[in-house]
Amino acid sequence: MNIDMISPPRLNQGDVIGIVSPAKKIDETIVKNAVELIRKLGYKVKLGKHVFATDNYFAGTDRQRSADFQAMLDDPEVKMILCSRGGYGSARIIDSLDFTKFTESPKWIAGFSDITVFHAHLLQFGFESLHCIMPLDFPGNGIVSDPVGQLFQFASGKLTPYNIVPNFFNRRGVAKGILCGGNLSLICSLLGSKSDVDTNGKILFIEEVGEKLYRIDRMMGTLKRAGKLSNIAGLLVGSLNEMTKGDPDFGHAAEEIILNAVAEFSYPVAFGFPAGHFPENYPLIMGREVRFSVGEEVNLIFNSHTVNPV
Repeated sequence: MNIDMISPPRLNQGDVIGIVSPAKKIDETIVKNAVELIRKLGYKVKLGKHVFATDNYFAGTDRQRSADFQAMLDDPEVKMILCSRGGYGSARIIDSLDFTKFTESPKWIAGFSDITVFHAHLLQFGFESLHCIMPLDFPGNGIVSDPVGQLFQFASGKLTPYNIVPNFFNRRGVAKGILCGGNLSLICSLLGSKSDVDTNGKILFIEEVGEKLYRIDRMMGTLKRAGKLSNIAGLLVGSLNEMTKGDPDFGHAAEEIILNAVAEFSYPVAFGFPAGHFPENYPLIMGREVRFSVGEEVNLIFNSHTVNPV
């Protein structure tokens, strides 16, 4: 059952953006370039204490990454928590976080890939979040790319309908529902956890990068067996980049694998949406109701209505 989702307050010029690294470590130069770009757009920036920390693969220990995220959740000055990058690590800290102050004074939590963990978790208690480009992928030349510009426009309440060219594999139809999902492997890894994604009646978005095709088949099969594909209103597929055939060749493209998994259902399916591990990684509001139509073109229109916290 869909619930009334709460939208964080709109971002305004001069607001503070908090940057944290909840997963893989990141080069300091990349974050500093992003900071300059964010300031250029008229916002202030506050860095997590351990944003540049390293602990082998991770951006610091679990305790350090958790402490940074908690500090941003609790800081009344911070209006958006922007994750510096994905990788792996968010699932290791999610259960140590206390969202009490966040629920009293919500803010945007933004990112994609491994940040799917936070998007899924926030849906459990009714809050919207931003699936979007992160500092790792911000242009290093000081130019505000379209995905970066739209990230801050969306957070400011300026929602742009998406109209994209059709894909050969699309399945036509019209649907309406709350948008959920993110990275396919992360959605699968959350099954049965406190952050498990409830897909019933929703528009499910998935994207993936760097996977063997048989693993895509396995993950789609896992979602199907878990009942995550049978009652969705529609399926929106973003990037499917750097897929490998395996040895021997699995014999089917990622799009074919996905269509096969949902063949018995009748909802609309659209491929090639510009979100995920694309250079054109445009923002999506997870938890927002959307109208989704697949025909001569693909349209995704966000409901402008929001339920604001008391």
